Amino acid sequence: MHPLARRILRPFIVLAAIVVLVETWIWERLGPVIAWLVDRLPFRALKQAIHDGIERLPPSASLAVFAIPAGLLVPFKLAALALIAGGHFVLGAGVFFLAKVVGVGVTAFLFDATKPKLMQIPLFVRLYDLWLGWLAWAHGHIDPIKRRILGHLRILRAGRAVRSLRLLLRFRRIARDRARQARAAA
Repeated sequence: MHPLARRILRPFIVLAAIVVLVETWIWERLGPVIAWLVDRLPFRALKQAIHDGIERLPPSASLAVFAIPAGLLVPFKLAALALIAGGHFVLGAGVFFLAKVVGVGVTAFLFDATKPKLMQIPLFVRLYDLWLGWLAWAHGHIDPIKRRILGHLRILRAGRAVRSLRLLLRFRRIARDRARQARAAA
């Protein structure tokens, strides 16, 4: 790729990597929370019936069980975008965030329940491997940036930034004084 094109595309690549990592982060955090909430529900017979029903499903039907919650939340996301477009940014962003969190949480829970069946579908396995590749790609792009930011934060926390700024200002003042002296001498 041409260096100029790479430079122009870099922000979009970093944004795509951030989206992949945020999705994964939400998935990893909400899956256990949803599982915990489901464990707390008093409908033990209903939960067992759902689990048994998923166990009896063929792999293709398990794929539908896994994908349906994402589809059901699309109208809420569209409504959120309409709210944002209508000038209700905070409400729209809140609805979108809530739909996203619920969708990812429920999908993570259902994925854990249906994963053994889903891994019997060759296309799903290829897509899952592709997702894992994207995740590694995203970490490859974001981790160096994250390390630099954390390094800068450590410097700021240690107070070295204030000392460095004072030193920089002193060097600037000295350079300015020397430039004045050189102009005065000329």
